[in-house]
Amino acid sequence: MIKAHELNFDNGEYVFFNIDLFTSKNSSERPWYNESDTPERNEMAKKAYEALMTVTLRKPTNQKYREFSQDVKTRAEKLYKNFTYGEDEVNSFVGAFHDAVILYAIALNESLAANISISNGAEITKRMWNRTFTGITGNVSIDENGDRNADYSLLDMDPKTGKFRVVANYFGNIKQYDPVEGEEIHWAGGRTEPPPDTPKCGFDGSKCPPKEPFPLYVIVIIVLGSFIIIVLIVAFFVYRHFRLEAELAEMNWRVKWEDILFGSPSKNKKLERQGSRMSLNRKGSYHSSCSGDTIAAHLNNENRQLFTKTGYYKGAIVAIKAITRTNITLHKPLLLEIKGIKDLQNDHIVRFVGACIDPPHQCIITEYCPKGSLQDVLENDEIKLDWMFRYSIMQDIVRGMTYLHGSEIRSHGNLKSTNCVVDSRFVVKITDFGLHHLRKTDEEHEDESFAAFQRLLWSAPELLRMAQRPREGTQKGDVYSFAIICQEIVYRKGVFYLQNLDLSPQEIYEKVKNAIKPYFRPSMETFDCPTDELAGVIKKCWAEDPADRPDFQMLKGQIRKLNRDGDKGNILDNLLSRMEQYANNLEALVAERTADYLEEKRKAEDLLYSMLPKSVAGQLIKGESVMAETYDQVTIYFSDICGFTALSAESTAMQVVDLLNDLYTAFDTVVSRFDVYKVETIGDAYMVVSGLPVRNGSLHAREIARMSLALLKETYGIKVRHRPDYQLKLRIGIHSGSVCAGVVGLKMPRYCLFGDTVNTCSRMESNGEALKIHVSPQTKDILDTFGTFQLELRGDVEMKVKGKLTTYWLLGENPPYNASVTSHGIL
Repeated sequence: MIKAHELNFDNGEYVFFNIDLFTSKNSSERPWYNESDTPERNEMAKKAYEALMTVTLRKPTNQKYREFSQDVKTRAEKLYKNFTYGEDEVNSFVGAFHDAVILYAIALNESLAANISISNGAEITKRMWNRTFTGITGNVSIDENGDRNADYSLLDMDPKTGKFRVVANYFGNIKQYDPVEGEEIHWAGGRTEPPPDTPKCGFDGSKCPPKEPFPLYVIVIIVLGSFIIIVLIVAFFVYRHFRLEAELAEMNWRVKWEDILFGSPSKNKKLERQGSRMSLNRKGSYHSSCSGDTIAAHLNNENRQLFTKTGYYKGAIVAIKAITRTNITLHKPLLLEIKGIKDLQNDHIVRFVGACIDPPHQCIITEYCPKGSLQDVLENDEIKLDWMFRYSIMQDIVRGMTYLHGSEIRSHGNLKSTNCVVDSRFVVKITDFGLHHLRKTDEEHEDESFAAFQRLLWSAPELLRMAQRPREGTQKGDVYSFAIICQEIVYRKGVFYLQNLDLSPQEIYEKVKNAIKPYFRPSMETFDCPTDELAGVIKKCWAEDPADRPDFQMLKGQIRKLNRDGDKGNILDNLLSRMEQYANNLEALVAERTADYLEEKRKAEDLLYSMLPKSVAGQLIKGESVMAETYDQVTIYFSDICGFTALSAESTAMQVVDLLNDLYTAFDTVVSRFDVYKVETIGDAYMVVSGLPVRNGSLHAREIARMSLALLKETYGIKVRHRPDYQLKLRIGIHSGSVCAGVVGLKMPRYCLFGDTVNTCSRMESNGEALKIHVSPQTKDILDTFGTFQLELRGDVEMKVKGKLTTYWLLGENPPYNASVTSHGIL
């Protein structure tokens, strides 16, 4: 209601209703008042409560109910001495319960009078319905559904007294609203009648126009501003139109045939040496094949590859693909398509250089990728491709297709491994897309040759079934083609490789087109892939239903996830590009390898430091022999879990492992706060020492004592997963004395302690008690020098080999030790 006041909802145009069936005396007097709130907020609440009405159950006013209420209070005070009603009113539901019993008694008596069994609940219930009788709460009316027609009261606040009073009643049995005589409803906002269903100005104020019209200068500014905005928008679109027309008329993509150089002039020798793989015959002419549709050909029993026809344009080597049309008409759709292709700029899209439309030399000129097509690379057994490289190839294709699908081209329509070319840096690029007005031939006819069916092996089944296949294809069809290329990358045995099955391209075409379940697809076994995810992604991409295939934007994330290592930076790509750009690449490579070596060295050292003391590990790293050393004074800690053998017998092996892992993880965290060294753990036994390998004077006893108290406290908070109610009972023993420490073993070196002190400490632990710290007299003497530890005499204890020994219990430290502060400083 305070929020409603802040929003001016208590201005008289709105009324709030509060349903409160159990209104108490306090809530009916001043419900807006809160003792813990400020006077200002209480006043705001009081003002807002003027717009609030409360609907509650009508309180009976007859003499019977008053007597009944007094009887309830008397019985409550008599039967329950600790409970008194005081001035509180008896809840109306108590009277309703009383009337319910009377109703049941009436129905039961009538049933008995009619010779109906008292166990016939259906008949007794029917006699309760649709009847009226007089109860202590007044007239009780039950309708035909068994529901009581309740009476309600409407409460409204008197703004002068701030109290709520009954202003009207509603009687359910006669369906009548009856205002209370002498009481009137106070409407908020000074109104004398109820507010209308819709506020005068509407809920958004739209029905109340401003009282004063806009000033003239405001109208002029609005009109002029709108006019200027419209003029700017029109001018922008006109400018774009004329700029587009100028760009189309300029035709900067058009290349003259005489500007293209062929042969190997001396000025281009350097380009050839840098890796151009032009296939030149003895007469000096070039082998000509399709730009992306390059296939492997076996000539003279040698595995030689045919690459696209190439030439030199503006000093750069370019790929040239002939246009089979004899007549090219330059119309606007063609010019727009060429402009869209020329504007594409992406690292994984072959750059369109231009086109020559001078008969008879019509051709498309694009960027030249000297490594040939992806099919050439995959079928070349001399090129070794690890899985990181293969993932990088897939990722390059996905990046290029993602960019292509997001451009005006929308789709490729002819994606295949022969249309994915590889540049000198082994970056895969997409080619032979768009320019459908130039690529189509003059005569369209059905080609049923071997090569024709070979080209259809990448096509999606839904496209194969179309009578007139669209040249631009579909985006989902491109995803299917990508899956076929991925299968080529996995097996490197040609397109649509089938294990243990030899089918011709035409037979494969018919099986894919017919869509007989199970749908015919190339071989893809999970064990042939490095991960199950890759096989799953490929199978999703060649799903029969195009709607089930992911798009390239989704594939981009999935392939990046598979190529975690290669995506951080294509090693071969980075290496080749840097070799071309920098002469001092070796220094950067050495620095990178040195950084990797140092990182691995740091990991190995960290692992060694976790197994051996840092000083000892340092000597081993340097190749020095570690000599055993004697320490005059150290303090050793031993502990184990009482009842661990019985608990292990009742638990599985994995449950025991989980228990020990939880226990030692918690213990290791506590131990790291103190100047101690964890020696080893054997089963449930835990051994810690202080005072070696770095001597710390007489502080070793203090550190072990504080650590013991901390571990004992930690034990109470450790829960056994499979037995949550089980309390671990830690038994601790500590002893001080001299030891000899050294590294034992070569294959798995261990830092071990030797001497009678170790044996005595073990005896202290085994002769201790659960959840107690057993202290030897030697340790007790050292702890007494600090004057803060609380020890209790246990008495003489008979120990094996040692005889009788007077021992003590460590109870605590006074003042309490702050575990967050250690000898090393604040954690």
